[in-house]
This record gives sequence, structure tokens and C-alpha cells, in this order.
Amino acid sequence: MTLSGDDLKAALDAPSSGIHVVFNDEDLPFEEELLRNPHSLKSWLRYIDARSEAPKKSLNLLYERALKALPGSYKLWYHYLKVRRKQVKGRCLTDPIFEEVNNAFERALVFMHKMPRIWMDYCTFLVSQQKITRTRRVLDRALRALPITQHDRIWKIYVNFIKRHPIPETSVRVFRRYLQLCPEQAEDFVDYLKEAGNLDEAAKWLAKIVNNQDFVSKHGKSNHALWYELCELISKNPLDVKSLNVDAIIRGGLRRYTDQVGHLWNSLADYYIRSGLFERARDIYEESIQTVTTVRDFTQVFDAYAQFEELALSKRMEDLEGNEQPSQDEELEIEMLMARFEDLMERRPLLLNSVLLRQNPHNVAEWQKRVTLLEGKPHEIISTYTEAVQTVDAKQAVGKLNSLWVNFAKFYETNKQIGDARIIFEKATHVSYLKVDDLANVWCEWVEMELRHDHHEECLKLLQRATAPPPRKVSYHDAAETVQVRLHKSLKVWSLYADLEESFGTFQSTKAVYDRILDLKIATPQIIINFGLFLKENNYFEEAFKCYEKGIALFRWPNVFDIWNTYLSEFLERYGGKKLERARDLFEQCLETCPEKYAKPIFLLFAKLEEEHGMARHAMAVYDRAIDAVEKSERCALFNIYLRKAAEIYGVTRTRQIYEKAIEVLEDREARDMCQRFAEMETKLGEIDRARAIYGHCSQMCDPRVAPQFWAAWKDFEVRHGNEDTVREMLRIKRSVQHIYNTQVNMMSAQMLQDGVNAPSTLDELAAVSPDSDIKDEMRLLEAKAVEKDGTNSSSVSFVRGETQSKEVEALAKQPTVNPAEIDLGDDDDEDDSDEENEEETEKAPKPARIGGVEKQAIPAQVFGSLKRNEDDEED
Repeated sequence: MTLSGDDLKAALDAPSSGIHVVFNDEDLPFEEELLRNPHSLKSWLRYIDARSEAPKKSLNLLYERALKALPGSYKLWYHYLKVRRKQVKGRCLTDPIFEEVNNAFERALVFMHKMPRIWMDYCTFLVSQQKITRTRRVLDRALRALPITQHDRIWKIYVNFIKRHPIPETSVRVFRRYLQLCPEQAEDFVDYLKEAGNLDEAAKWLAKIVNNQDFVSKHGKSNHALWYELCELISKNPLDVKSLNVDAIIRGGLRRYTDQVGHLWNSLADYYIRSGLFERARDIYEESIQTVTTVRDFTQVFDAYAQFEELALSKRMEDLEGNEQPSQDEELEIEMLMARFEDLMERRPLLLNSVLLRQNPHNVAEWQKRVTLLEGKPHEIISTYTEAVQTVDAKQAVGKLNSLWVNFAKFYETNKQIGDARIIFEKATHVSYLKVDDLANVWCEWVEMELRHDHHEECLKLLQRATAPPPRKVSYHDAAETVQVRLHKSLKVWSLYADLEESFGTFQSTKAVYDRILDLKIATPQIIINFGLFLKENNYFEEAFKCYEKGIALFRWPNVFDIWNTYLSEFLERYGGKKLERARDLFEQCLETCPEKYAKPIFLLFAKLEEEHGMARHAMAVYDRAIDAVEKSERCALFNIYLRKAAEIYGVTRTRQIYEKAIEVLEDREARDMCQRFAEMETKLGEIDRARAIYGHCSQMCDPRVAPQFWAAWKDFEVRHGNEDTVREMLRIKRSVQHIYNTQVNMMSAQMLQDGVNAPSTLDELAAVSPDSDIKDEMRLLEAKAVEKDGTNSSSVSFVRGETQSKEVEALAKQPTVNPAEIDLGDDDDEDDSDEENEEETEKAPKPARIGGVEKQAIPAQVFGSLKRNEDDEED
């Protein structure tokens, strides 16, 4: 439906506009509303939204009508321009419609020139049209029109725009303006300049960044990293960077970053190498290796230096390969380059040593190492020593400063300049060392040098000077005093003094030195012993004993042990048994406070005295006292000595009490050995019942799995001397003991033995019970060994009945019991009834002697010990 002419005329209030509108029925309500209120934004927006699917021209005409009525509406302009940009999407850039949209933006900016979104959309639209000049001008207009708080939104578009087009001059100018607002974006500018090839400008801006202490990198780079980047840029492009003083810049970085200068030195040398100034580059390398203070920086610089020399040599040799006959100058150049490279490599240890000394000039070991590296160069060695002793401070020295002085003097001595060596030692004695021992070492080395040249009198004079007391009393441990004042109490100097007096002095002078040491109370046990031995060598025995007694009064245990040991040994050697009571008093005095650890040798010496010069019962009493006075670990060895001495003196029967005490006192393992020895002794004496009782007593402490040797020994004893009942009793005791230990130690094993369920009888079966369980358990292994030793299965471990005897026991029951200790009375009937075997044994055995028709049985000699009488005396 179309409106009539009159209605249309009424609808359009301004016929002079030249707009011809064709309305549909759907438009009438909106048009009527607009006729009533043409300046209502909501009415226009509803109308536009209803006609959003209309043709482009109609929609644009509607927007134009609305903007004519409301030219200051941002919403209308924004949506209109958005619609116009959407309409040109996909069109060719030369299409006139683009210009129409541009005109629409220009018209919008008449009213919307303070709206940044309109400017941003316009600029973005122009950038897409590739209109460089127009875009730049519009962006400049936007920056002028908008307040500065909105400029950052425009600059993002501006910067991206200039990066897309190769217009370096314009770009630099634009960036400079941009950095005035956003100086933190300088890194992006530098990156752009590098990409554009404008390295000189990039270096200048990067230098500004580095010099600006307030600059904060948005990429998180440190100031040192920026220095690193600047050095890389200016050193690798010396021909392009002309506006900066490269040498001054890099040296400024060297002064600022003293701990990471290796790369900066390499950059400076690389700059001169790329500039073709090779000699200047060598000077830089030499300067750097003489100034760096860390091994890391030295390694970086030296490796670069060596690589430079090697490349220079190889490059020169490649250039001369084509020449069949190189000139003399060229050969000399090759030799010079090679000599430079070899000299550099030879100097590396010395250069590295210089670096370490620059790190810590008070490091004595490095100075010594430097002297070693300069071997064969005496003048340089003297210069090094001189510099070292002048540089090293005693309070800050790392190592022994006195060794530096001593080695300096020894160097002169090696070169046969004794006078100069004495001068060095004299100066060394006036150095303020931290410890007295350092000064004492200097004096001792000086004395030893004089000894090597047989200047004995000079040695004694030096030691007299060193040990001279100060004018006032000082404490040796007072650190506030100088070491020269405290030297007179140095034991090292006094010990050397005493040795030299013994060798070259008189008895009186040597004794005076030792007495002085005792007066100063700096003596050690070794000094006391040396003094005593010296007096003994000169036959002053009582003086020596007095010296030992002074030492005993000075020291306590355990330091006094050596003095006591020497004193007692020397006293016994001198007097033997002449002064027995005095010797006993000395031993009692020593043992009164003697610790258990040192009591054994004293008691043995005491016992030896009583054996040789005293009474036997006194010796036995000493041994008996020693048992309770020594450590538990030494009791067994002492019991062995005690038993041997008792057997020698009183005979083996006297040892029974000692054996009983040993079994009572010692640990189970040692007591088992004693029991076996006790039983063997009783067996030899023919006391079978006593031996069996000893075995029975010892069995209570012998687990069959831990001590199979004991049970084997008892079994062997019963086989030789027992009968069926005794063997059965032994087996019963063994099972009882094994059951007790199983219950106490291994409940699981005991339960397995009692139940008899798949009990292992051998070691292999025991190991195969459970591979995941505690197979390697020591008790189980010992149990298996015990089972194998007995030759019976664990399932048969129970109370043995009479009819279940072993074959061995049955065989023993058939044989008569033979007692080797039984006395043969020589019965004729027995001789007649004996078989051939008994006759052979009788022939082998010694025949008893006859006295008055009565045969006499021989008694073992051990029974009497040292109390044994001769047979001749008995006959008499």
C-alpha cells in the first residue's frame, strides 16, 4: 500500500530536502510516532531495528534521516558507521563505496570528534584501505582532537600501522613522539630499528636505556642484560654504529659490573677485530687477562684470546698455501704468530695464578705455587717472594705465613747465600704472627739451617735468644700480647734446645735447660721421660727417679701412664729385688688411681716383680687383684696368664680355683672356652666325674645352634670315657637346653619343632621354607647347622625312649669302658685273660716301676708344677 500524495506531503514536513521515501504499511506506525516526536532516539532505534532487514539504500536512508534529526547521537553514529563498514566488506578497495564510508566518518567526526571509538574505527578502516598518507594524517588529527588520557588507544593503532610499511624516516619520527608519552616502550623501538637495519639509531636508544637507572624493562630484562645486548650490538656492527664511542661505553660497563666482565672484555676485543684493528684487539686481551678477578671471566677471555690467535695463524697459513715460495717476511710473520700462540698457552698457569692472587692476595699457597711456576727464573722468584711477604697480612693470611718466609730463606740457602738467608730469617722473627707456633717454626728452621752448615755454637746462641724471658711476666695464652713476648714458653723451641744441648752441650747446661722447662710448667710426658733417660745415661739414677716423680705430680691419668711405665721399668732394672718394699710402694701408689684401661701392664709388671724377687703367693695375689681391676675385655687374657703361672708354680691342681672363678666372672663365650679347658685338664688328671660335671654346668650357657663345638667336644668325651647312660644323659641335656633357647629366642622355630609340621632337617630345606620370609635369619641358619651336626631330623626331637638308641651308642655299650687314667696294678690274672689287642696296648704303654715288689704308677708332672721332686731324691 502506498500513501496518497496529500498524506505523503503531510508526512514530510521539509519537501526541500530532496529525499524521496517510499513507505510500506509496516512503516506507518513508526512514521506517525516520528511525526509526533521527531527527536525521540528510542523511536528512531525501534524503527531502525524493525527495518534492519531492509535493502541497504533504504536502511542507509533511514539512518540519514535519524542523524539529520539527531546529529549529536553517538549511538546512532556508531551503529550507522558499523553498518556501513559491514556493507563494504569483501569489496574491492577501489570501489567508490569506500569513499562514501570515509565521508560518513568525516561527517560523524564533525559532531563526534571527542569520541575515541569513532577515531579508532576510522583509523582502522583507513589502515585496511592501505591509504598510508591519509591514515597518518587522520591518526595525527585523532591525537590532536582527543585528550592525552585517550592517546594510548590511538598509539597502539599508530605503532602497528607504521610497522607494516617500510617508511623508516616517518616511523622513527612517529616512534620518537610515541616514546615521549610511553618511554617504557623503548625496547620495542630498539627492536624495530634493528629489524629496519637502522643499527646506529638502535644503539643510541639502547645506550639511553642502559644509562637510565629508573628504566624498568617490560620484558623483565636486568640492566646487565641490557648492557650485554648493547655490547653485542655495537661490537658485532662496528661499521654501522658510528654515533657512539664503543670503547668508552664498554669500559663504563666494566667499571659498573666488576664481577661479570669476561663477556664485556670479549665484546670490546671483538669490536676491534671486526674493525680490522688486530693489534689493538691483542692489547685489549692482554689488558683483560691482567685485570679480571674471577676464574670464570679469565676462562672466557683466555679462550677467546687463544681462539683469536689460532684463527689468525690458520688464516695466514691458508693465504700462503697458494704461494710456492713465500717471502722471508711472510715466513717471519708465520713464525711470529706461532710464537705468540705458544707463548700464550705456556703462560696460562701463571696467568691463572695471578687471577687467584687478585681474588685473595693473602693466599700463601698461591704465592708458593707461583714460585713453583717460575722455577728456573731466580730474579723473578726473588721478586715474587719479596712481593709476597710485603703483601700478605698475618691477620688475613690463608695458610701459614711463616712457611713463606722460611722458603724465601731456603731459596737463598740453596743458592749458597747464607748471609742473605740469615737476613731473611732475622726479618721473619719480627713479623706479627697470629700464633706462637708460627714464630717458633721460624726459629727452628733458622737453627736447622745453621745445623746443616755445622754452625753449632750459632745454633745455641739462636736458641738462647729465642728462649730469653721477657722483662715482664706475661701469659702464654694472652692473645693481646705479641708472639715475640710469649715465645719463651714455646715447647717446640725448648725441645729443640734440649736436644741440641744433649748433643753439643755439657751435662750441666742440658740439665739446666730441662730444669727450666719444668719451672715454666710446659713439660710434656715425653719431655719428662727424655730428661729421666738423659740422667740415667749419665748415671744419675736417683735424679732420674726424682724427675719421674715430678712428672707424676704434674700430670694425671692417662697422660701419666707412660711416665709410670718408664719409672717402674727403670726402677726394677736398676734395683731388682734390692729395694723390694720401695718397689711395692711404688706399684701400690700407681695402682691406687690407675684406670681400668691401663691397669693390665702395671699389674703384669708387679706380678713379674713378685715372681722374680718376691714370694709366689704374693704374685698369685697380684694376679687375683688384677682380675677385678682390669677391663672386662682383658680379663680372659689375664686369666690365661694367671692359669699358666699357677700351673708353673703350684701345679695344675691349684688352677681349679682359678678356673672356677674365671667361669663365674667371664662372659658366656669366654666362659665356654674356660669350661672346655677345665674339663680337658680334669680328664688328663683322670677326674672323669669332675670333667662330666663341668660339661654339665657349661651346657646351660651353650646354645646347640651357636656353640656346636662344645657339644661335639662333650660327645667325644662321652664316647671315650662314658657309657650308654652318660651319653643318653648328655643328649637329654642337649635337647633340654635347645628347647630352652628356642623358647627364649625363636618362638616360631620352637613351635615348628614341637608341632613337627614339615620341619626342615637340613640347611637347604630350612632355606626353602619361605623365600619371602626371614630366610637369612642367623638363628635359623644356626639351627639348621645344628640339625645337620646331630644327624637327626627335627621331627624326632623329643624325650628319647630306651629302645630308640643310636647305633653308635649300641656299639659303645658292647665295648668295655676304658679309663686311660686308671692305675694298672699289674694283676697276673688280668694279663692272662687279656686278648691280643690288650697285649699290644700294654707293650706300647710304659711299664710301671716296682718298689719292694709293688708296682708304682707314674704321676703327670703337671700336678706338681715347680714343686716336683727328682726321682733320685725320692729313692734316697
